[in-house]
Parts: sequence; structure tokens; C-alpha cells
Amino acid sequence: MTKLRLCYQTVEFGKIDIHLCTLRNRQEFHDPEGVAENLGISSAQWPIFGVVWPSSTVLAHFICDYNTGSKRILEIGCGMALSSLLLNKQHANITATDYHPETGIFLARNTLLNEDQPITYKQVDWAAAEDDLGLFDLIIGSDLLYEEQHVTLLANFIESHSNQTCEVIIVDPGRGRKNKLSARMIELGYSSNEEKPSHTDYLSEEFKGHILTFAR
Repeated sequence: MTKLRLCYQTVEFGKIDIHLCTLRNRQEFHDPEGVAENLGISSAQWPIFGVVWPSSTVLAHFICDYNTGSKRILEIGCGMALSSLLLNKQHANITATDYHPETGIFLARNTLLNEDQPITYKQVDWAAAEDDLGLFDLIIGSDLLYEEQHVTLLANFIESHSNQTCEVIIVDPGRGRKNKLSARMIELGYSSNEEKPSHTDYLSEEFKGHILTFAR
């Protein structure tokens, strides 16, 4: 990480501050041993995990006042894990996952930065036959549908980690695949709903995406 240019920022949620160390911008890259390359992550894709995207911020604001109760929660493709860090600050039962080999390092660093307890983290591949994550009551994620094949992979991954009664919240910025995901989730037995965020004045630009919610 010493070869990367980093920056620090604070995201406010009412009286809660979440402090983040992120990549300085989307031009940063450091994969000297080819770990990410061997996972199929190109140099252009490499920095994507390391910045806070609008969809991530929308998800965190949506989940901030959500009644998580004692639910076991999974964040998929967490990246900088803003929602996981916020839920951890609220003492929720949160597990974070991502495919990028650096995500867990930044998550541990940011958890310490916020002076909170460690967050359970797993590096996972949606296409893997199995893992040891277990089942969850609430599954969340943001900006996950980069490619066409991600629709089926994501839906099947969610299904394999959902308790019989489960809620799913996905924020999609409008990459053109949300309807296919909704159709697949309905096939798997979930109800489906989409809505625009009630307000996004915390963003610098208009958010054109939707919050997708599924339940069974």
C-alpha cells in the first residue's frame, strides 16, 4: 500500500461519522506480484474497489435508519465497505465480502480508523461452487451489475446465501440490467420492488439509479 496514493475523508450520517482511507483516484494501481491479474482483474479494473461510488453512498444512507434488529447481514461486493462500516458502528451483525485481493486490507485499516470492532470479511467468487459464509437474513450491495453474466451469478449467489425468510437491497446506478436481475429474483421466489432514493442531496450530481428490494 505504500506505493499507492491515498486520501482520507469523512462521510456523515446524522451524528455518526465514518472515516475512510481510500485510493486517491481511479488511476491508482499496484499489483507487483500479479495477484489481481491472476484473478482476472485488469489494471483498468483494479482501482474500482478503492473509491467511494455514488451507489455505495446511496446504499449507506438507505441502510442507516433501516431496522436491522438482530438480523445477520451480508454485504456483497463491498469495495470500500461504507455500509458495512456504518452498520458495524451501529453494532449490527455484518459480514463483508468482495473479490478484490486488497479489499480486506483496506477494510481492516478503516475499521481501526473508526475505532470499532473487526468486521468479519471473506474474499469470495460468485462463481465458486461453495463457500463457508452460511445463510443471512439481510443481503445488501451496490453497483454490482457491471457485465451481463453478473445478473445470473449475483442472483444465484444471493439465493445460495439467503435464509428462507430474507430481505435483499441492491442499489443500481442504471447500467441497464436491473430488470433482468428482478426477473431472475422473481423466478427464485422473491417479491420485487424498485424505487428512487427519497433524496440525494448528499451527492454532488443527480443520481439516476434505483434502490431494488427483494423479499421472501
